[in-house]
Amino acid sequence: MIAGAPRAVPWAGAVALAVLSGCAGAGGDEAWRAPPAPGASWDWQLSEPLDPPLDVAAFDTDPESVTPAQMAALKGAGIYTICYVSVGTVEDYRDDAGRFPPAVVGRSYPGWPGEKFLDIRRIDVLLPIMRDRFARCRALGFDAIEADNMDVYMNDSGFAITRGDTVAYVTALADAAHEMGLGIGQKNVPALTGRLVGRLDFAITESCYQDGWCGAVRAYARAGKPVFDAEYTDRPIDFSAACALARQYGISMILKDRDLHEGGRRCPN
Repeated sequence: MIAGAPRAVPWAGAVALAVLSGCAGAGGDEAWRAPPAPGASWDWQLSEPLDPPLDVAAFDTDPESVTPAQMAALKGAGIYTICYVSVGTVEDYRDDAGRFPPAVVGRSYPGWPGEKFLDIRRIDVLLPIMRDRFARCRALGFDAIEADNMDVYMNDSGFAITRGDTVAYVTALADAAHEMGLGIGQKNVPALTGRLVGRLDFAITESCYQDGWCGAVRAYARAGKPVFDAEYTDRPIDFSAACALARQYGISMILKDRDLHEGGRRCPN
């Protein structure tokens, strides 16, 4: 679910570039890296051109948009890097889109052309694909996974998916990521926090202040795990008040445009 979809990069070429640049983990043999502490600074860019900041603790981006040189700079600065992966939808511009059998592809995601929901109950079909995506992130040097679109159960997907199905799928994804030495975060789905906080390493939320549910993910900060939140400029917000709540709850909050370009505002320390 990325506005201004990035260029399609044949993955073999992307991995080869990462290895040549020294960004790749050697077959996943690097130790798991803990995410930053709650309240640490972050940025999130999913629309090109990217301009990764080197003065943040964490940076989230799409693996098909970031260059090996940018990854090397991020790693050199000690920044915790998070790799965007849609685990609940298939996007038709991805180079592995043809791997999803028609039986697991559901209705279109409104507002996101070329994107359709997946039947996440079919862990047997989806997990091998997602494992390969995670391995690509690892090869490029990322530390963790942003598992987007966990909220299929909340949408008109064409499948009778439950919260329990979601927890089962996310648990399988978490096990796969952790086996590779990767962290993985909860994406939105505040109602599932109590069932996921013990399995996942951080949370990424959108508009938790604007929609009034930042408290629903506070369990992460209480467990010493960061919550990375983005509020959006296309909706009304008192950002000073939002930042005050973020400090109270230990949330890392930024204000971004909806398409997640470079720039934006961070809450002051």
